Amino acid sequence: MALIPDDWTGEIIGAAIDVHRHLGPGLLESAYEICLAAELESRGVAVQRQLALPVCYKGRRLDAGYRIDLLVEQSVVVELKAVARLEPIHDAELLTYLKLAGLRYGLLLNFNVPVLKHGIRRILNG
Repeated sequence: MALIPDDWTGEIIGAAIDVHRHLGPGLLESAYEICLAAELESRGVAVQRQLALPVCYKGRRLDAGYRIDLLVEQSVVVELKAVARLEPIHDAELLTYLKLAGLRYGLLLNFNVPVLKHGIRRILNG
């Protein structure tokens, strides 16, 4: 598909809504992650799960244990949550991932809500 990253966010949100409608709230984050990845793949969207994100320190790339939940089309970082409510620390976490990855577009999706539109945040780096 020939979409720009901003268009990918719409595609990702549509897929996430389908997953949420099917599963509902209350599951572990990992269940939503694998189902969202499968939904995106079924739509012909390239997605990587649990992608290692090294920290660059004084010219060295170090594995600090950071993992991107989903990287869509090499351009959108998707961070999934299944929490009572999104907190500012969740925004900061995604922004950090965007900075470390050198990417601009991110989506924070909280599946532990009655209606998914109340659990969506778009985050831009820069």
